[in-house]
Amino acid sequence: MSHSRTDSRKARRAGRLARRTAGFPLPRLSLLLSLLTTGILAGPVPPAEAATGYGAQAVAVAASKEGAPYARGATGPKRFDCSGLTLYSFRQAGRRLPRTAEQQYEQTAHISRKNRAPGDLVFFPRGATVEHVGIYAGHDKIWHAPRPGTRVRLERIWSRDVRYGRAD
Repeated sequence: MSHSRTDSRKARRAGRLARRTAGFPLPRLSLLLSLLTTGILAGPVPPAEAATGYGAQAVAVAASKEGAPYARGATGPKRFDCSGLTLYSFRQAGRRLPRTAEQQYEQTAHISRKNRAPGDLVFFPRGATVEHVGIYAGHDKIWHAPRPGTRVRLERIWSRDVRYGRAD
C-alpha cells in the first residue's frame, strides 16, 4: 500500500473521530466511554480491562492525537514526546501528572499486570530509570509517541519488562 493511501486512511479515521466527538462535551463523552468499557452498554468486560472515567478519557484523548509528530520535550497539542502525550491526555481528562516518565512513574500507584486497565500508564525501564511511557489501551496495546521521526500511534507492548501505574 502506498504511503499516501495510508496517510489518507489515517486522515479519514481522524476526521470521523473528530466529527463523532465534535460538540460532544468531555464529561458526557467520558460517561459514554465509561458505560461502554464497564459493560453497562456493551455487555460484560473483565474488571481488569474496564477503564475508570478519567482513564477512558485519557485513552480517547491520546487516540485523537494519532499521527501527531514526535518532538523531544513537546507537550501538545500538535507535537508530543512520550511523557508529553501522557501529561496532555491526563490533563485533558482532569488529572495532573508530572512532566517526565520517571516522575510519572514515581507519582503513580504501582499495579500488577493482572490488575491493569485501559487508562493506566505503562512504563518501560532501562536499568534503574524509566525510559518510556505510554497509555494502556487494552488488549496488550498502548498509545504512545515512540521516538524522533515517528508519530503518535497505537502499538502492541513489545517488552515483557514493563511496569504499570495508575494515576489516582
